[in-house]
Amino acid sequence: MRHRLIAATLLPLPLPLLFAARTATASGTPEAPKAAATAKIERPGRGKTDTLLPNGWRIAPAGKHLQVGDLPLSLVQSPDGRYAIVANNGYAKPTLTVVDLKRFVVLDRVPLESSWLGLAWHPDGKRVYASGGSANSVYELSWQSGRQLKVEATIPVAEKKKGTFLGGLAIHPDGKRLFAVNPLGQTLAAVDLESRRVLKTVPLDAEPYTCLVSRDGKALYVSSWGGARVLLFDPDTLEARGEVATGEHPSALAESPDGARLFVACANTNAVWAIDVASRKAAEQIGTSLFPQAPPGSTPNAVALSGDGRMLLVANADNNTVSVVDVSRPGRSAPLGTIPTGWYPTGAAFSRDGKRLLVLSGKGLTSQANPRAPQPGDPGDAQYIAALLTGTLSVLDVPDGKTLAAYTQTAHRVSAYTDAKRLVPDPPARRSAIPSRVGAPSPIRHVFYVVRENRTYDQILGDVKAGNGDASLCLFGEEVTPNAHALAREFVLLDNFYVDAEVSADGHSFSTAAYAADSIEKLWPQYYGRGDGKFLTEGGGANRNAYGNITAPAEGYIWDHATRAGVSVRSYGEFAVPQTEAKDDHPGPGPYEGSVPGLLGHVAPSYPPWDLSIPDGRRVDAWLAEFRKFEEDGRLPRLSIIRLGNDHTSGTKAGMPTPTAMIAENDAALGRIVEAISKSRYWKESAVFVLEDDAQDGPDHVDAHRSVALVASPYARRGIVDSTLYTTSAMLRTIELILGLAPMSQYDAAARPMYGAFGATPDTRPFAAIPPRVSIDEINDAEAWGAEASAAMDLREADRVPDRELNEIIWKSVRGAESPMPPPLRAAFVRPVAAEDVAGAPDPDDDRK
Repeated sequence: MRHRLIAATLLPLPLPLLFAARTATASGTPEAPKAAATAKIERPGRGKTDTLLPNGWRIAPAGKHLQVGDLPLSLVQSPDGRYAIVANNGYAKPTLTVVDLKRFVVLDRVPLESSWLGLAWHPDGKRVYASGGSANSVYELSWQSGRQLKVEATIPVAEKKKGTFLGGLAIHPDGKRLFAVNPLGQTLAAVDLESRRVLKTVPLDAEPYTCLVSRDGKALYVSSWGGARVLLFDPDTLEARGEVATGEHPSALAESPDGARLFVACANTNAVWAIDVASRKAAEQIGTSLFPQAPPGSTPNAVALSGDGRMLLVANADNNTVSVVDVSRPGRSAPLGTIPTGWYPTGAAFSRDGKRLLVLSGKGLTSQANPRAPQPGDPGDAQYIAALLTGTLSVLDVPDGKTLAAYTQTAHRVSAYTDAKRLVPDPPARRSAIPSRVGAPSPIRHVFYVVRENRTYDQILGDVKAGNGDASLCLFGEEVTPNAHALAREFVLLDNFYVDAEVSADGHSFSTAAYAADSIEKLWPQYYGRGDGKFLTEGGGANRNAYGNITAPAEGYIWDHATRAGVSVRSYGEFAVPQTEAKDDHPGPGPYEGSVPGLLGHVAPSYPPWDLSIPDGRRVDAWLAEFRKFEEDGRLPRLSIIRLGNDHTSGTKAGMPTPTAMIAENDAALGRIVEAISKSRYWKESAVFVLEDDAQDGPDHVDAHRSVALVASPYARRGIVDSTLYTTSAMLRTIELILGLAPMSQYDAAARPMYGAFGATPDTRPFAAIPPRVSIDEINDAEAWGAEASAAMDLREADRVPDRELNEIIWKSVRGAESPMPPPLRAAFVRPVAAEDVAGAPDPDDDRK
């Protein structure tokens, strides 16, 4: 490969302001919502010393930063320590990025057809091996002239099989054999590097993550990602030599220089496990969360030791930190401090000379604006949200005690979570029906939680003049979604709400658990980008803990937390599957049952799950039949989770309703649900919460994560605009407080409850559903723009379709085939601004004394 120098942009902090805040102005009409008076309103932008992400967490990364690629997952250094190679394994086409560490510039990027995680330097220093991903092969690359990387051979490891791919790699110290694991194929293979042939493959009983050969070459360790243990093998024969139980999601491995200990990052916990190799027992857990009482959510997913083995680095993905731990005394490890990093760190290492630290941040420092959104005829979809999070490599000097103390102070300062918030969140500024601490009483007893699919705020509510909307991006305004508009107008307009997820794969997990496990965050980008792997977010596959498959949180979903607390729960279509076999593109007829253990016996058997051929109105019919029975017998569950997903649309697939018809029908279904509740015996003690699981399918002038959120309740404040920054986790935190539930993760524990949307005095006026104003029976014909592409899309799951293409089809369906899709502005930063920066008179309904 011809050497080329790629200009690298260092990103020192403080980061510049991305764009100015846009202010909201009341429309002046009598029915328009009024801007609520708040002490602080947060708008997209960047602060002087740190950056506030749309999920409510701040980053203030230490060191110098270099963009390296999409979701960097692994890093290896050249034998002389001058260069580093980074494997980028996200939504975009995988690459290996070559970095000159001395000059801190990118020298080269080598594209690969498929790859995931696996990366190893051969002992001879002249060869590099990388996982071939879904090709189930390994790439052999030559390292020439000190900095040229070139693919020389592709080594088949297993038959190419849909849904499987190679992951972590390891090379024997003698340089003769390579070992590779296949996570979803659940295998371990040994490869002879001279003949480039597989020597042996053995099956595993759960999903592996990576492997490691001991320094003396006598032991082979495999982290059983789904099995919560480390497996031991003879590297010569691949015969099993035992196993050691660990915390959930053991991933990265590091061996001490003397071979006596093995450090295991257990990503579905808040700890690294240290294994005593001789006794084959876990000797200690090393906590990595910033606060001792933190619920799950730190996600330690990478580990590395200093050359002398005295210091351990731990990358905590969801805390945006790297922990520094003194491990010089076995069994008495001592955390020394914490280094703030970029967004979602996935790797950390000491430089070869031991003087610097290298840190990979999977989501980088920004989700970047995209002023040039994909247009008709454009060759790619690089500005689709899944491709906007460019990962970084950060470099900093190994900190001395004083510097590490300062870093630790910064890490604590920017953390959204503190132990004080776990049971008592930030206090409300006004009296509210939402309790101010876990376990406090609420006049609201019943919660209805409605989960929809994939819309942005501007796409639906951009035409509401009182809110911060852009009418030019509004495809489905009041004529199409009169009920959404009426709910926002009669109750609360939430124009600063952000989903925690990028796509439905992490969206349904965040929407039901306030967390997406590392297995989701590391698998969905390649699944969406190249179809590698499987969609496991909503159940399916073998259970790996008491709550579900490898994507299940360590302590379960909201229904698991509710059940443990004695709170009754029922699901209508969420995490539900038919008891009969699926047929064609449809999940099969009912009855339906839970797809995860915690919902068995708690799913409405007549309510269809995801199936775009079933109108949402029929789902409401099924829900309403049960609701009427609950009205009669008084046994309404305290938490009802209702999935209304047809606002996803089927594009212009011939024979299916048009996008406008599907969204209008979805809106009518939502109106019927709220009306039925508001006219029932339960209304006086009920609250309805509505959100989209993600916001990937539309434009928004503020941020790709900004989405539609609605509330309805006698205690919801009437006719106001609440521009408080809320998130998916904030809505869940609010629901939890009503139901008396402790937070599930650090995300909901840290989130600001929706105090501003609720008052203390009930107004029991019912809601009147508005009939559709456009035809909900309009059908796509075979000549519609994009009909052929829509027909080819796999709609059996929420996000198997190419979303950029679907977005364009929907746009043209509404605006016409000749109308170019406008550029949605996507930026993942929020900074606080003073209340006086936001137009609007003080709220006359404010009941603060």
